[in-house]
Amino acid sequence: MDWANAVSFMFVASLLVMSPGPNGVLIAKTVPTSGRAAGFANIAGFVAAFYLHGAFSILGISVILLQSAEAFFVVKMLGAAYLCWIGLKALRDAWRDGQTAEAVAPAKRKRTLRSAFLEGVLTNALNPKVSMFYLAAFPQFIPIGDGAVGSAFVLVTLHTLINAAWFSAMVLLFSRLTKVARNGAFQRWLKGVTGVVFIGFGAKLATFRP
Repeated sequence: MDWANAVSFMFVASLLVMSPGPNGVLIAKTVPTSGRAAGFANIAGFVAAFYLHGAFSILGISVILLQSAEAFFVVKMLGAAYLCWIGLKALRDAWRDGQTAEAVAPAKRKRTLRSAFLEGVLTNALNPKVSMFYLAAFPQFIPIGDGAVGSAFVLVTLHTLINAAWFSAMVLLFSRLTKVARNGAFQRWLKGVTGVVFIGFGAKLATFRP
């Protein structure tokens, strides 16, 4: 495992985890009415879904690499275009005036740990932001050659650890982090940084050669 590559992956994955999305909304709805335990059950569901995303991505990439260089090129260019598109969209949103987070309504009924876990799995598994990350950005961090699958699952584990740490902080310090997350200046800054980074990795992916 190239640790410089791993650090780069962790940086991009951190931006993905911290940017506003369905996972944060679920935590915000669960914790106020169902408590910390249900919030941590949500996080356990997120972790399970990350391994599903990672497994599907790794298996799909393996098939493409083994069967067709042309197919890999098409997927690579589509992924690069997508990364640049979301980067430009993030930059556009960063400079748009009056960007504020909508208030999050709490859940109407208390969740069991099982239902909270299942909600976490489904929310993350069906999150298009995470799906496209594993289809578009994740492949460029996987080393080609012996040990590629093992290294790929190490990266997935790093992603899950970042996710668990961030959302655990949200569960434990929910009121404070909610106030920060709803700040318009913070959101514009985060979107701006995310936009620049994803455009850069889109360009890197377009020139990537296995």
